[in-house]
Amino acid sequence: MQSYDVAADGLRGLNATLQAQKQETNQTRWEVVNPKGSHAIAVGLDAPIDVTVKGSTGYYCAGMNKQATIRVEGSVGPGVAENMMSGTVIVDGDASQYAGATGHGGLLVIRGNASSRCGISMKGIDIVVHGNIGHMSAFMAQAGNLVVCGDAGDALGDSLYEAKLFVRGSVKSLGADCIEKEMRPEHLETLGDLLSRAGSDARAEDFRRYGSARELYNFDIDNAAAY
Repeated sequence: MQSYDVAADGLRGLNATLQAQKQETNQTRWEVVNPKGSHAIAVGLDAPIDVTVKGSTGYYCAGMNKQATIRVEGSVGPGVAENMMSGTVIVDGDASQYAGATGHGGLLVIRGNASSRCGISMKGIDIVVHGNIGHMSAFMAQAGNLVVCGDAGDALGDSLYEAKLFVRGSVKSLGADCIEKEMRPEHLETLGDLLSRAGSDARAEDFRRYGSARELYNFDIDNAAAY
């Protein structure tokens, strides 16, 4: 295993080193020590490597990830896994606001709670939160799955497109054009697979599904107050 000390060798050097890894690298396992809340740790990776960050990070950790598996043994600031394309990001603690924002693919797992706007404008990413999420989560979410094992805050799924939302606990309120939908066998299968991959022992049958009512796709004067 390769080890990198952020406090001693600097953040710029860390990202340059990790971004330089290629498909055929034999340096596949990395340990990042002394992150001390640094911002933009392990961003823009594009190789099938495994990176473990030993401590909490600041904003945009694991942003634009592609192929890599990144684990944070702590909590993360705003925008973890922002614009993620593929791979896996696991946060052992809590996540601040807009976790997984605009993510196109891959899996983001938050073992604690996530703050407001979790999954905002998600475009294909799968997000599993073991705890609760804050208000305005999945705002304008276009594709992918957001799984919440705890409770959801106000305005869940506001202006939602075609992303699927699964919540086991309570939902404080639904946003514009977001409604509860039938949980069909294919949804139970998808949800069960995501829970298993995220290391959750929750039962898919205990969740409810939410999605778009599709009333805001085209302007209608009768819906003007909802825009």
